[in-house]
Amino acid sequence: MIGTCVIGMIGAGGVAARHAEALGGFADVRIAAVADPDRDRAAALADRFHGAAYGDHRAMLAGERLDAVYVCVPPYAHGPPERAVLEAGLPFFVEKPISVDLAVAEEIAAGVRARGLLTAVGHQWRYLRVVERARELLADRQVRMVLGHWLDKVPPVDWWARRDRSGGQVIEQAAHVVDLARLLAGEVVRVDALESLTCAAAPEADVSAATVANLRFAEGAVGSLAATCLLAWKHRAGLEVYAEGLALEISEAGLRVHTEQEPELFEDEGTAKIRIDRAFVDAVRGIGDDIRTDYADALRTHRVACAVARSARTERSVAVAG
Repeated sequence: MIGTCVIGMIGAGGVAARHAEALGGFADVRIAAVADPDRDRAAALADRFHGAAYGDHRAMLAGERLDAVYVCVPPYAHGPPERAVLEAGLPFFVEKPISVDLAVAEEIAAGVRARGLLTAVGHQWRYLRVVERARELLADRQVRMVLGHWLDKVPPVDWWARRDRSGGQVIEQAAHVVDLARLLAGEVVRVDALESLTCAAAPEADVSAATVANLRFAEGAVGSLAATCLLAWKHRAGLEVYAEGLALEISEAGLRVHTEQEPELFEDEGTAKIRIDRAFVDAVRGIGDDIRTDYADALRTHRVACAVARSARTERSVAVAG
């Protein structure tokens, strides 16, 4: 069993800082180093935790004695960091999406399998208390239909509106909804999608302003997904789930349960983003086993999101690989 878990961070942006803040609050964690191509940004984050700063992740991996690594980079930057961590043989946590396409993600997944490494991916919705409650309510029912949505604005980062940089809205944002649909309704086997002919309102944008998709699940359920970045605010993000005599509305904020009785509302406690980091640290230390999305599982979600993107571009039905 590991005593203090020594962690290195690859990436020093907002998401990395959020994870570092959570990790820094754990008594059994030490953030030893942060690596980012912008070394000043790496130093700004590392200094908060008395760690070292590097301008290259390879130098960090060579220069530090680490127990685990967090990979928190933009979608287009995945690949080189994970390959380096695989070569170092270290457990790693990677933020979603795991790539802008399938090729890199499939390669990394194969490397993880070959080395038998411990991994986790940032699908923190699985750690929502309201999702746990939803699973309890669905335990003796079969899901028949899901309706997912991510209706939002263009995020304030210059790479997001470029398909080759973000992968598009379904891959970069709505993957949370896709992952939750898989968790509750099973594997998706086919998608049929369309996207609007207008692009996101951002410079040099080629990401569609809206996408809709129909989903067929292996266990018989059907579903739909709607995503848009047309708004100036985050309007709605979540999943509706329908089973015999039961309708659920799930979001990060809470769960609304509909039956023939009066609806019930359960508010989430808001700790999922901390719980996902705690679960990874406990697994690395050998004192817990609550990783709910490892790299292999996240790859299955990524395959669905990529299938939606491909179907929308080609206007053809796309089968999802198993």
